Formats: sequence, C-alpha cells, structure tokens
Amino acid sequence: MPQSLAHIALLVRDYDEAIAWFREKLGFVLVADVYQPEQDKRWVLVAPPGASGDAATILLARAATPEQERFVGDQAGGRVFLFLQTDDFDRDHAAFTNAGVRFVRAPAVHPYGKVAVFEDLYGNLWDLVQFARAGDAAD
Repeated sequence: MPQSLAHIALLVRDYDEAIAWFREKLGFVLVADVYQPEQDKRWVLVAPPGASGDAATILLARAATPEQERFVGDQAGGRVFLFLQTDDFDRDHAAFTNAGVRFVRAPAVHPYGKVAVFEDLYGNLWDLVQFARAGDAAD
C-alpha cells in the first residue's frame, strides 16, 4: 500500500504572523485556513509555490500550552528541521535574501547539491537545497 506524508506540524506563536511570513518571505501559498470552534483553533496549511496537489504541506499549529510554547523555534534541537527543495537555487536564494530571510550558513556546493541554511520567523533552521541528482539526500 503506498504511503506518503500529508502534513508536517510546525509550532507557531500566532497564526497570522506565521501565514504572513511564509507568504511574504518564502512565497508560500495558503492552502487552508479553517476555524475549528470545538477546539478554538485553526487548521492552517501552507505549501511552497508550485507544489503538486499531493505534496506534503506545513500545518501551522499554534502553541496551546506553555510546554508547547517552549518548543516554538526549536523543534529540532538546533538542527536543520525542514528541507526546501528548489529547481533554481540562485533564483530562490536571491529572492529570499531580498525579502529579508536570514541565512545562517552561506551557500555551499556539496556532492549532493547546492545548499544554504536559513531561519524561519521563530528560529527553526531550514535547508534551501537544489539537489545534484533526483533522490540524493542532504544532511
């Protein structure tokens, strides 16, 4: 039976600030924003531009407890958490830089491809990566 990831939860402090950041800084598309009154939360999904309809999306999950709040911005213990694959590294690196995205590691070329590390609005680390060949892995 085929399986795939549907959504990846990303803890955020505020839905609207996270939506704005992903749309304005990374050019992501807002896929869903539905209020769920029974739980007093929103179902908010964002996806990279050009993602296929069956690609995994990011679920922006507002931290609801002090314990969850502690993990906003540190979901991977300081490691790169998410990997944003691109078909044109130089184009996207320039666009993100111009939009004010903070890169914490400069672009580098490795056997698997070209990569740079950036922070999201809360400090989670992401790789922007253009793989040298389909199917190669990073980090």
